[in-house]
Amino acid sequence: MRGALIVIVGTVVALAGCSSSTTPQAPRADSTAPVIAPGRPGEQAKTLSPAEAATAVPAPTANAADVTYVQDMIVHHQQALDMALLVPTRADSAKLKGLADRIKAAQGPEIQYMTTWLREQEQKVPDHHAAHDGMPGMATPEQVEALKAATGKDFDRMFLQLMINHHLGAIKMSEQVLTSGSHIKIEELANEVSVEQTAEIRRMQEMQAAQ
Repeated sequence: MRGALIVIVGTVVALAGCSSSTTPQAPRADSTAPVIAPGRPGEQAKTLSPAEAATAVPAPTANAADVTYVQDMIVHHQQALDMALLVPTRADSAKLKGLADRIKAAQGPEIQYMTTWLREQEQKVPDHHAAHDGMPGMATPEQVEALKAATGKDFDRMFLQLMINHHLGAIKMSEQVLTSGSHIKIEELANEVSVEQTAEIRRMQEMQAAQ
């Protein structure tokens, strides 16, 4: 009997040793290792504790802030596209015409993306000329009409000023949803809008300085 026990114990020990050497250990749920979270545009990365990291990950579900941001940003982008469509027949600057092409190439697909996302969430898609009172950076109807009436260098100056303000408004809206939104896809979108439009503001300011 004692000999049998020794054999059994030896077998168990051998199996345990084999298992520990060939099976990778799964990460522990209670790990205390820090997590590095990338910062928003212009910000440094932050070190999060495991507890902070657990709540820092955006959710796959949307809240009211996400929906409002997307609905408003569709209207916001649409005005930028309407303004960019004026450029080929009115602008004097070749660089400005190139900028307008980039705005159309970026914001057109983003409108499509946001429209699809709203429909997936069973939320209303705003009309092309939906009301935008109080929306940051939007040009007034009077400013849009003045832009339509301008040509050449006057158009260039007016367009750059209006579009810089427009982009600043979009960045402000994106910062707000990054603070109050919850959906991971909308966080990604807001970050993309901020980075894209910050770069375009720099280009437009360089054009203004060269006028």
